Amino acid sequence: MTSRLPRRFSLRPFTPSGFGIVRALDVQVEEPVQGTFTLRYTLYADLSRLRIPATRSPRHTDELWKHTCFEMFVRKWPDSLAYYELNVSPSTEWALYTFDDYHQNGAQVHLSTPPRVHFTREPDRLHLDVRLDMHGLPHARRMALSAVVEDDNGDLSRWALKHVSPKPDFHHPDSFIAM
Repeated sequence: MTSRLPRRFSLRPFTPSGFGIVRALDVQVEEPVQGTFTLRYTLYADLSRLRIPATRSPRHTDELWKHTCFEMFVRKWPDSLAYYELNVSPSTEWALYTFDDYHQNGAQVHLSTPPRVHFTREPDRLHLDVRLDMHGLPHARRMALSAVVEDDNGDLSRWALKHVSPKPDFHHPDSFIAM
């Protein structure tokens, strides 16, 4: 299977402080030609001050974004605003949705092979590895990467490649970049 070299991205907090617990949040993206995305999110932080969901059985779960979760958005076609949204949690739960347009007609995507999610923890960082087979699903060469991080008080900080709205909005069409 031929693949491109991995690309590394640094996510930025919506607020300049990002609540101070997180030092950095990086994503490595690898996209083989056959359409299997491999992502590695690395969160550098004082993990004792974060709420990290407990590991559960991997399964589709809605509303993962209400707690610590990592996200990828992929455009379906070059001249369309239609896109997929993938949410993954350190719990290994996941969700994949399709949208016809910006925040329009969201629906769950049923996959024959669910994403593989693996979570590891080190003293000062956590890694979340995701492998998603999108073979057979149309996609263009644009994506957006983001994350929600919950601290021990239940406060959320939102991280993305680009913040283009006055409020955090990971779905915004201008937040997508070329892959």
